[in-house]
Amino acid sequence: MNAAESYPVQFNVDYPEEERNRTTVFFRIFMVIPIAIILSLISGGGSGGFDRGPSDQDWAFALGGGGGVLAIAPLLMILFRQKYPRWWFDWNLELTRFSNRVAAYLFLLRDEYPSTDEQQAVHLDIPYPDVERDLNRWLPLVKWLLAIPHYIVLVFLALAALVVIIIAWFAVLFTGRYPDGLFEFVVGVMRWGNRVTGYAFLMATDQYPPFSLK
Repeated sequence: MNAAESYPVQFNVDYPEEERNRTTVFFRIFMVIPIAIILSLISGGGSGGFDRGPSDQDWAFALGGGGGVLAIAPLLMILFRQKYPRWWFDWNLELTRFSNRVAAYLFLLRDEYPSTDEQQAVHLDIPYPDVERDLNRWLPLVKWLLAIPHYIVLVFLALAALVVIIIAWFAVLFTGRYPDGLFEFVVGVMRWGNRVTGYAFLMATDQYPPFSLK
């Protein structure tokens, strides 16, 4: 098992085997607006959150599935108490899952409308860490800095993913299918972004994210 396969943050989207709904794909940019507003209301003003992260306004951050997650408060708890309250972790995980469902819908990966609570076909799994055993209390202070190489790579990957999504939009409209290779690439970029988010902002693991789409 390589580093990517064993990394604590695991992400995947089920490939839709049935023919796609071309009507909802055509109007996807408009149909996503209501659920995007709900996501914005939930994630935009979280107390103690990292509301304006280094890539908060670009496609890399959107593909990474992050939002107004609690980051500063858990950082302080890990630093001074070596504790990560379970409900804080669960909030971060569920918000990130919800954000990924909205992103997967926007990126044309799935046709079912994003649920606010059910995982549907978008799977993000992060084990709850044993802080004293698994996390270095000082590392959260510099994780965001250590992740800079990933930010740089993700910016370019996100731009490529944007082009791929536009191509996929035409492909679905004309063929009713999302080309397998394009699908896997977009999911891979999201997976990469989620690993970086789990490491640098959710602080769920100290294992450095692999440079891999797999």
